Amino acid sequence: MKTGSSSVPFDPTHVTQLSWHPRAFIYRGFLTSEECDHLITLAKDKLEKSMVADNESGKSVASEVRTSSGMFLSKAQDKVVADIEARIAAWTFLPVENGEAIQILHYENGQKYEPHYDYFHDKANQELGGHRIATVLMYLYDVESGGETVFPNAEGRLSQIKDEAGQIVPKMDLQ
Repeated sequence: MKTGSSSVPFDPTHVTQLSWHPRAFIYRGFLTSEECDHLITLAKDKLEKSMVADNESGKSVASEVRTSSGMFLSKAQDKVVADIEARIAAWTFLPVENGEAIQILHYENGQKYEPHYDYFHDKANQELGGHRIATVLMYLYDVESGGETVFPNAEGRLSQIKDEAGQIVPKMDLQ
């Protein structure tokens, strides 16, 4: 196990490959329940309507493509956030300074973010930080239904199932 500067160890045995084209992996137990609660508390009263980057100007604009609410944390805003950022860097093999600030998103029943590529089309955002080469999604709590992320171009159909302990585990149905 690798600990780095994080108080919670990075354990590669918890990582399962879901798809190679595109590359998608799941890390079971990446966040502790205390870390999830902390992130939710940080974001609770600061959520605003989520925006998208305009393809021409790069400015944030409202769009029906994305109907969630969200907010950005400051990078390394406290020890818990800094530890999470350090684990993300260790897991992705990308320097912590290359990471964007963590964005907390909240979706009410029926809200969505339509399928999209996670890179920028506009020159303004490309000059600010360039294209993203990795995206890490962290779920902060379980839901009874919904709450899914779909990779429509994955090698197989990706779905979620629960194991004997009630934990969500990945299931890949190859076609």
